[in-house]
Amino acid sequence: MTKSQGRLDQDAVVRAALALLDELGADGVSIRGIADRLGVRMNTVLWHAKTKARLLELMADAIVADVSLDGLPDHWRDRARELAHRYRRALLAHRDGARVVAGTYAAEPATLGLAEALVDALSRGGCPDREAVWTCWSIVYFVLGLVQEEQAAPHAAGDRFAALVAEGDYPALRRVLPHLRDTSFDERFEFGLGMVLDGCV
Repeated sequence: MTKSQGRLDQDAVVRAALALLDELGADGVSIRGIADRLGVRMNTVLWHAKTKARLLELMADAIVADVSLDGLPDHWRDRARELAHRYRRALLAHRDGARVVAGTYAAEPATLGLAEALVDALSRGGCPDREAVWTCWSIVYFVLGLVQEEQAAPHAAGDRFAALVAEGDYPALRRVLPHLRDTSFDERFEFGLGMVLDGCV
């Protein structure tokens, strides 16, 4: 191990990667960029992260690690809802946070801890094992998808979308266009989460 490798640890590399993410977005995160930020060689970063894919897994788990599992409500539905709210806030706390997490399959402590807490909450409500797991997946996928849209909203081509719907053969979409363009993400989050939880038991 070189002197530079000895000065760093994996957490420092992940923190630098998240700082780069917040500054430049997901497309701006690179091994070279992290090395430049830390003032080390690329090989030093790779010593701790191994590959870009592994780095993204560690970044994803670090993002999810901001989901506190303390002080959760006792009732299963309130507990599951609160976990989903905390998950959304953790994703929104980082630029392109949902995009990073959605692009990985991180079998890491924070990610597994969130899944454990969510499945446990659903099971407390009487969800059979398979339905508890599938509902957990549905909540995670819903939150990831909505937050990705929410984080991309400032750059979305809303006018082009409206024009294509207006000009094309999309009568149903044209009728509901104001709702399709609705960016009330808090309300949409509550609505979607309620629909998923209603289907559990």
